[in-house]
Amino acid sequence: MLAKVDLNLSDGMKKYFLMTALAAGMLFTGCGSKNTAETATDVAEAAPADSTILVAYYSATGTTAKAAKEISEATGGTLYEIVPEEVYTEADLNYENENSRSAVENRNPKMRPAIKTGLDLTPYKKVYVGFPVWWDKAPLVVYTFLDSYNFSDKEIIVFATAHSSGLNPSFEALKQTYPSYNFTEGNILNKSTENNFNEWVKSLK
Repeated sequence: MLAKVDLNLSDGMKKYFLMTALAAGMLFTGCGSKNTAETATDVAEAAPADSTILVAYYSATGTTAKAAKEISEATGGTLYEIVPEEVYTEADLNYENENSRSAVENRNPKMRPAIKTGLDLTPYKKVYVGFPVWWDKAPLVVYTFLDSYNFSDKEIIVFATAHSSGLNPSFEALKQTYPSYNFTEGNILNKSTENNFNEWVKSLK
């Protein structure tokens, strides 16, 4: 049988323990308020989902994928990757080799490399289409994508990434190939500052 222990605390000790408990309660309450505030801020900064916007992109090295993700987050649009049936390897992208896959396709602009399909385009009214610029043109897998679906009632906003090229030559080539489509010229995004990018997205909403 356990002996009953009677703690005879002085008034000073009781006061000390009471103050410590109150301080701990205030600390926990303060932490909870801070977390709530941070969560509310995060939610406020996130763009609401927009089921009428699609952000479609082809990315060979990941640069265009990053730009597409930023557009998706800024607009609330659905992110969609254009995936070739046969993925391009580093050797395929060797511009200095005239027999590389990308070089051969550049000389044969009517080629249409197979891509994985299955996208339901019906809900979307505005479609961002992005790609890396190859020889001042969009990769042919992008043309395959545009051939695979009906974009006649969509607004297509073109964006790209590039080491030194501008967007206009590849944009004009797309317009010439698809004269019935409604294209809007966007930007080369890997060279844009954050402010320029945000202003561009806002202007297109």
